[in-house]
Amino acid sequence: MNSYIKDQIQVFQDRNQNRGRLLVSCPDQPGIVSAVSQFLFSYNANIIESSQYSTNPEGGTFFIRIEFECPGLKEKATLMEQQFAEIAERFSMEWNFTHVYHMKNAAIFVSKELHCLLELLWEWQNGDLMVDIALVISNHEQAREVVEGLNIPFYYIPANKEIREQVEEQQLQLLKEHDIDFVVLARYMQILTSKFVAANPNKIINIHHSFLPAFVGARPYERAYDRGVKLIGATSHYVTNDLDEGPIIEQDISRVDHRDHVDSLKKIGRRIERSVLARAVKWHLEDRIIVHQNKTIVF
Repeated sequence: MNSYIKDQIQVFQDRNQNRGRLLVSCPDQPGIVSAVSQFLFSYNANIIESSQYSTNPEGGTFFIRIEFECPGLKEKATLMEQQFAEIAERFSMEWNFTHVYHMKNAAIFVSKELHCLLELLWEWQNGDLMVDIALVISNHEQAREVVEGLNIPFYYIPANKEIREQVEEQQLQLLKEHDIDFVVLARYMQILTSKFVAANPNKIINIHHSFLPAFVGARPYERAYDRGVKLIGATSHYVTNDLDEGPIIEQDISRVDHRDHVDSLKKIGRRIERSVLARAVKWHLEDRIIVHQNKTIVF
């Protein structure tokens, strides 16, 4: 990591040392917002941003994301979480406090195509992705030079379906050693096993070069061309054991027509893939996503 990026991170952490976030989902009922607001007020916390949503005011599920400023947050954090547990129990909440000064550690997996990786690295260098990219893992060597040029550890681990379990054991060990918070599949063209997915629930962000649920799996651009589509797109989602069917975080599209051949579709698609994945990663970093069943609420 170069000195410029280190300086950016230090400034970010200093500026946000008292900034916290609270994400809640629970059965909808009166009094939730009041209880949470009163709790934060009791700690002299000032609410900076609050977003909420209910699937149905009568018997639905309620979701809220609150970002707040609290003097001396580091010292208060443990006690706040202990005491909030009482409110959470009363309203049957699933909840999570995060601290903005805590930099999340990410691992990026990539194969031969580097456009998504390069976009993430550019956003990171530019200070638009406040994350510690702890390592990059690839089953090809193409990314080594650019990754190591940024002083990011690069691990070349050949992978195929015959040795998948052994490969993933090595990968999981690296994630543990680097204390990884989440994984980004930046066009990593290997199917993950259920064991790997189970070890990282809602912590693996994938980019699929198709506007899911259309053209699930391999060679989507070729199949889209054969179908004569007028729109192509990309989808970023959390990985589950159902191939390309995890909770969708972000999607985007571009219009095409009969003059666009497969290579044209791929070129247009790569541009969409880059931006869609970068937005999904940014929202994950900012704790803007709540997973509910097989959907996401993105605040």
